[in-house]
Order: sequence, then structure tokens, then C-alpha cells
Amino acid sequence: MKEFLMIALGVLIFVVIFQIAKASEYVSVLKGEEKTRKQNNKINAFFLLGFLIFGLIGAWYCNELYYGKTLFPQGSASVEGEKIDLMLWITIGVTGVVFIITQVLLFWFPFRYQQDDNRKAFYFPHNTKLELVWTTVPAIFLTVLVVFGLKYWFKMTNDAPGNSIVVEVTGHQFGWEFRYPGADKVLGRKNYKLTTGANSLGVDFDDPASHDDIHVSGTMHLPVGVPVKMVINSQDVIHDVGLSQFRLKMDAVPGIPTTQWFTPKITTADMKVKTGNPDYTYEISCDQMCGKGHFSMRGVIIVETMAEYKKWLAEQKSEYFTVHPEKAPAATDSSIKVAAVLQGNK
Repeated sequence: MKEFLMIALGVLIFVVIFQIAKASEYVSVLKGEEKTRKQNNKINAFFLLGFLIFGLIGAWYCNELYYGKTLFPQGSASVEGEKIDLMLWITIGVTGVVFIITQVLLFWFPFRYQQDDNRKAFYFPHNTKLELVWTTVPAIFLTVLVVFGLKYWFKMTNDAPGNSIVVEVTGHQFGWEFRYPGADKVLGRKNYKLTTGANSLGVDFDDPASHDDIHVSGTMHLPVGVPVKMVINSQDVIHDVGLSQFRLKMDAVPGIPTTQWFTPKITTADMKVKTGNPDYTYEISCDQMCGKGHFSMRGVIIVETMAEYKKWLAEQKSEYFTVHPEKAPAATDSSIKVAAVLQGNK
């Protein structure tokens, strides 16, 4: 019903505009083309001025209405993302000033310099200095932004700090899988030919380094204040790891692992208090159209204290023992081993 009313409204608006145009044409014939054209020119000049005023008011109102619903008021949830926010604010500030100036001039000029029989138009075909200014200034500004952008990009995609926690992120239609290295802090090898049954990531269990790796789906746990290096993969098509709250994103390309690192600075619990939303969660989204289920490709990120992170890690079962439950050690021995690992990581 709503769609029908919208279509009917569109048709009605078209008919009204058409009738106004026809009426204007008949009036032109009765009054004379030249006189009507001058009157229309004056009316259009006032309309343009009104459009400028209401347009600027509308832009301000939309900002007041929707700014609080953006991620800006929360600030970046990562240390590295603060630089991205700074660049964005500078860009918005400069382009905002330019937007206002150009729009005021664009709509003011037709009003101020509308047709006047007593005024002769000034012929202004070329001005080298003016063209140099409006070409050089934007070029310099954009170059500075690109240079700083590349600087921050290379930092976040370069080698991660030595104390980083490594998390392998694997995307597939339509979900996310996460793998953590065990006590040896080394992720085991993978081979796509081994991707069968419970071994959904194709981990090569002939590699001893894979025996203590932990595999979880949908939810990624991270400690606050510690650099996190993501090793990103895709099992089918191109996906994109979107971490909007942390101001980061990186493509997940089949067969070509990519990396990126960042440092979470606010726990999920603190963000719930900060936003006043008890259901607040950090999320990992797919920012690359990847198929009909793209809209549902979402994962949850839980940022917690180091103690909480270690507790969660200790409760996880290695993927090797999940795939080969018959080889799992006794619960008591396993608990002793986990406790020893955590003690060694302190």
C-alpha cells in the first residue's frame, strides 16, 4: 500500500508540473515572449536564493538530527584509529568551508547579476593566475592528505609490534572464522585440500604447531591495550574485514593472506557504559559485496581485560582435539597444562 501511494504521489507531482508548464506557455503567448522571459528570470533568481537558504538550513538540521547516530561521538575504539579520525575531521572541515563558499557564490550570483537592460555583461574569457590558484591549492591539500594517509596505512599494514597477539581471520560465504595460536604462539600450516568435515579451515595437523591452535566461529575475543595482528584469508570470494568502530578495513582475498594490526583501547563493558547502551557490541562486517547473504555476514568482537581474555582462552579446546577427540588428554591433565601455559604468559 505504501509503495502504491508513493507511485501515485510521483505521478501527481509530474502532472502538476506539466500543467504549470503548459499554463506558463499560454501566459507567454498572451503577454509576449520577451516580457514573460524577463519576469521568469527574476522569479527564478529569487527561487535560487530561497533554495540556498533552505538548503543550508536543511544541511545543518540533518547534521543535528543524525550526527549522534554516527560513530563519531563514540570516538575511535583503537589507538591507531585516532589518526584516521583526525584526518577525516580535517577533510570534513576544509571541504565543508569550501562547500559553503561555493554554494553561496553559485546561488548568489544568479540573483545578484540577473538580467538588467541597463547593465552590460563583462566578457571574462581567461585568467591564468586564478586558474593556477584553484588548481594548485586543492592539489597541495589532496597531496598532504594522501601522504599522511599512506603513512598511517603503511604503519598499520607493516610489521606488528613484538608483543602483538596474532589472530587469523578467515571469511567465507557468509561468516567469519577465527584461529588463535596456542602456547607456542605459532599458527599451524593450512592446506585448502584438507578442508573437509570438522576441519573447516583446512589445518594441516601433521604440523605439530597446529595441535594447540584454537578455532572459534562468529565471535573474536581481544585483550584491551595490547596490539592485535590479524592474518586475513578468504575461502571463496573476495570479502572485506570491516572494523568501523576501530576505523580499519582490509580485503580478504582467496589465496593471498593480508595482514593488519591495531590496538583496542576501550573494553566492550566500558563502551556499554560510555554509550549508555547495555546491548552495545563491537562488530566485524563484510565491506565487500560477496553474494546474496552479504547482509548477514557479521561477527562480534569482545574487547576485555587481559585477565578476562586469558580466562576465556583457558576455557577453549584446541581444534586438533576437536577434530580428533580420541586423542584429547584427560580433563585433569589438560587443566594442569592450561594453567602452566597461562602462568608462563604472565
